[in-house]
Amino acid sequence: MPEQVEFNPDEWKPLTAIGRAVKTKEIKDIDTILEAGQCILEPEISDMLLNLEVEFLLVGQAKGKFGGGQRRVFKNTQKKTREGNKPKFTAVAVVGDRDGHVGIGFGSAKETVPAREKALRQAKLNVFKIRRGVGSWEDKADSPHSIPFAVQGKCGSVIINLLPAPKGKGLCVEKECAKILALAGIKDVWSKSFGQTKTKMNIVKACEKALRKLSTMKVLDKYNDQLLIADGAMKKDTRKEDMEEVLAAQE
Repeated sequence: MPEQVEFNPDEWKPLTAIGRAVKTKEIKDIDTILEAGQCILEPEISDMLLNLEVEFLLVGQAKGKFGGGQRRVFKNTQKKTREGNKPKFTAVAVVGDRDGHVGIGFGSAKETVPAREKALRQAKLNVFKIRRGVGSWEDKADSPHSIPFAVQGKCGSVIINLLPAPKGKGLCVEKECAKILALAGIKDVWSKSFGQTKTKMNIVKACEKALRKLSTMKVLDKYNDQLLIADGAMKKDTRKEDMEEVLAAQE
């Protein structure tokens, strides 16, 4: 189950210009930062501007008979050396506000707790916005609940296609990818995947690439109302000039 992020803004001491502008509430919308092409260098920025939920994906597997061990959040690998085996744990964290913003982070360490913390921090730094809409020909919804058009992502041998679905269909996609889409605010989608989909790390990366294509693909203005396209949260009017004025004032 997703966990709610606990954040106390009084304990945060920002180190960057954007962080200081966020704490003083000169920047009140994360889309202002993302549309200006600025990098988020402090995870507290995402905590401050978004109501985030956290989910750790089941990318590992415990030891079991005939390879039937229980799924777990840590992927355990070992390096053979003369001194013995050197274990390493990898975790994958997903954060999202269920309203058009999601972030995916990978973390590796010699112990489980640092790997979990690294993944969570990286996920907050990698937050990006999702373009949602209504792209199914058999759909008559009045609000964006799916994706506006089909997209494809590829990593290694894994290829995943995400297609618009009508309202009520649900997330017909691989379980770990469904967690990502749910935190992004997508409720209905079809999917088709190829390759070694049992490799969870690759299918997660392929899903992330497909979601990023939603915002990079150009759409004519005449289709925005037809497909009910919404970039990021369900609101508009975030200008790049606002971000430039804030940075100039910080200098």
